Amino acid sequence: QVHAVESGGGSVEVGGSLRLQCTVSGDIDSIDCMGWFRQGPGRDTEAVAAIDSAGTATYADPVKGRFIVSHDNANVYLEMNNLQPQDTATYHCAVRSGGRCYPPALLVLNNLDAWGRGTLVTVSS
Repeated sequence: QVHAVESGGGSVEVGGSLRLQCTVSGDIDSIDCMGWFRQGPGRDTEAVAAIDSAGTATYADPVKGRFIVSHDNANVYLEMNNLQPQDTATYHCAVRSGGRCYPPALLVLNNLDAWGRGTLVTVSS
């Protein structure tokens, strides 16, 4: 069984930065894709970023050039820069084994090994 726990959310002003961390535990040897999705108030769940075990990262268009996903061992990080009000959301870490590793793949919950409860990011103007 695999578990994922996020941390690092908070409140920032427009243009600010935050760094989220997700710690993954359990039977993680087969995990080869890690990343993030988010759900904002009144919006559908949205893929954010994914990174595979080789370190290849892909991003959803709304965050390209502003967000950076990285990982080391059992942690996956999301560095968020130039935050905007539309980035306000609960951010969830997700991990899976097998299949293509890209952001939309992390929205198929049935294919995930685990996802976290989320951490809230609020961006105010």
